[in-house]
Amino acid sequence: MIAIIPARGGSKGLPGKNIKLLNGKPLIAYTIEAALSSEKISRVIVSTDDRDIADVALQYGAEIPFMRPTFLASDNAKSIDVYNYTIERIESEEKIKIDEIVVLQPTSPLRLSIHINEAIEIYLKKNADSVISYCKEDHPIFWHKFINDEGKFEEIFHEDYQRNRQEIRPTYFPNGSLYILKKNILLEGIFYTKNSYVYLMDRKYSVDIDTEEDFLFCEYLLNRF
Repeated sequence: MIAIIPARGGSKGLPGKNIKLLNGKPLIAYTIEAALSSEKISRVIVSTDDRDIADVALQYGAEIPFMRPTFLASDNAKSIDVYNYTIERIESEEKIKIDEIVVLQPTSPLRLSIHINEAIEIYLKKNADSVISYCKEDHPIFWHKFINDEGKFEEIFHEDYQRNRQEIRPTYFPNGSLYILKKNILLEGIFYTKNSYVYLMDRKYSVDIDTEEDFLFCEYLLNRF
């Protein structure tokens, strides 16, 4: 199975984050190494518009068959368009057929090869359209609120949120770590169908780096493992 690591160069929240040194190693290297260590991954391809990211990715063993075009590297570009473009171009240039891909975001450096393997096993066993990694939410989603311009609370949900946490059914959120996706649903512009399944990950492996605080927390965890 082919792994695609999307890594554009224009991060606003944490400039240069995809190759920023995390515990002495570029952030993207953790994801490349996890993918290369998975016996279920046949190729590791990085999709990037940034030459510096490409150079680092090549150094750590990933492929860069082509650079991502500018129109797919803007803030408004949709990730699903990046995946479809990458699949279509590889199929066209290499005369091969790709039925599914594994997407591994470089901002999830704590994800290990065992997580990739286990998720792929679910995908194959269930003959799924997609398998997406999720993490259990610690607090009931009904506690969330909108806050208006006056600093007052506004309800998001109209459920009975006064119950104790233990009485409320647990909820889960996508941790951004991995996606296994059939090409045919990507062509429809969707990630989920009625035949989609979850791969549940522990919170300690689920840090998704968007900010400097995320980066520092991830560094702390790496030194604790």
